[in-house]
Amino acid sequence: MSVNTIPHIHALLKPETIRVGMPGGTKREVIDAVVDLIAEHPSVRDVEAVRAAVLEREKVMSTGVGKGLGLPHAKTPAVRSTVAALAITDTPVDFGAIDNEPVRLIFLLVGTEAARSQHIKILSRISRLLNRDPFRQRLLKATSAEEVQKAFADVESELVGG
Repeated sequence: MSVNTIPHIHALLKPETIRVGMPGGTKREVIDAVVDLIAEHPSVRDVEAVRAAVLEREKVMSTGVGKGLGLPHAKTPAVRSTVAALAITDTPVDFGAIDNEPVRLIFLLVGTEAARSQHIKILSRISRLLNRDPFRQRLLKATSAEEVQKAFADVESELVGG
């Protein structure tokens, strides 16, 4: 995939990188758990370096973007290409969000430095999709990874073209 191409979110997510009903806990525990979801992804060279990059980015400013969404992300040479994971927690987590509301949706995005523009565009698309109340509610009601992936496919088909 070209670094100038914006992939569909549902194509970035795989059933093994989606966790529905993940235990809540602290922000750090949740970030660790969502990073663990990508540990076996073929594009991940070093999961501990990914974890360190995500946590370092989080120190700069919380990625709790509001409306119950945490969007931890980083750019690092520890991945070969863009990798994503999504966790839906069973209980809300204090993420230090800008609206001071706890989060249940944690979307992890990790990309390469070379794909900086793509990374920003993907973050923007995720934010735009998850800003839609009906879509967020659909995700929160999901009971399986496949249901989450289908929800993304449906909303992306509707909003950004199949």
